[in-house]
Amino acid sequence: MARASLGAGLDGILVVAKPAGPTSHDVVALVRRLAATKRVGHGGTLDPFASGVLPVFLGHATRVVEYHLGDRKAYRATVCFGASSTTDDLEGELTPAIGPAPTREAVEAALPGLTGPISQRPPAYSAVKVAGRRAYAMARAGETVLLAERAVTIHTLDLVSWDDTDPDRPIVVVDVTCSAGTYVRALARDVGERLGSAAYLGALTRTGSGPFALEAALSLDAIRAAAADGASGLVPLLRPIDDGLDTLPVVTLTADEVAAVARGQFVRPSGGLPGPADHYRVRDEAGSLVAIASATAGRLAPDKVFVAPTPTQSPTSAPAAPVA
Repeated sequence: MARASLGAGLDGILVVAKPAGPTSHDVVALVRRLAATKRVGHGGTLDPFASGVLPVFLGHATRVVEYHLGDRKAYRATVCFGASSTTDDLEGELTPAIGPAPTREAVEAALPGLTGPISQRPPAYSAVKVAGRRAYAMARAGETVLLAERAVTIHTLDLVSWDDTDPDRPIVVVDVTCSAGTYVRALARDVGERLGSAAYLGALTRTGSGPFALEAALSLDAIRAAAADGASGLVPLLRPIDDGLDTLPVVTLTADEVAAVARGQFVRPSGGLPGPADHYRVRDEAGSLVAIASATAGRLAPDKVFVAPTPTQSPTSAPAAPVA
């Protein structure tokens, strides 16, 4: 794996295959302990009962999490018909549905109507805030929680398998790709409601988070084994800081221009800019990641700087004027 974007320390992305059971916070806490660093974050919460891809960002990579917040997600979801759930998943209190369960043909006919831009009501047991309070805390206290619908996009929704061994409680497995912020629990609930029945989410695996796929994710056992002799054992597992940011064009700077960026100065790249973009990945001539920058009037304005000024280029001794 290319190390061009990694710094000297534990700076990079660890793509974890989270098992069902632990929370996303539990996984971050484990990585933080194994890596012996406080600078660890993750790229999108998974419920404890869910499994799958959880990108974990270490060191300087924590500063690029914001560029992944809008990443498209992919899931394999098990939808159980015949009952509704207070939490819209298997962990809630179940209430049997009134009326017959839907057929496979009815489900297949309903799925296209739940794709594209849709309005979705988040589950009552969710982290959405209402007047400063988490919805799940209100629901657990017995309060009625009415959450506003929000716009999400279901890009694809495909039936994978159908099990009607129990005809009153059929189970369907679907593959979903959706925008960030989509609640698959709510999608399962809505499938049931659309068919005049009831349904809840019985299992969930995140198969993709933006550029990160489950096939390449690492188990917790593999991560523990790598760090058995020390945190440095994790270095070969780390992906570069800018992995998955391929939509950000690359700008290569000279040594003097890199020195200016390290001081936080604007620079006008001698090689020019590759074209208009919201942000650019800035590299030195050796290919190492220097910064994430935006552009103003042909000059790069460093937003996230990943290199430090050398002693002779310290912020106190360097002029603050932009390099034009």
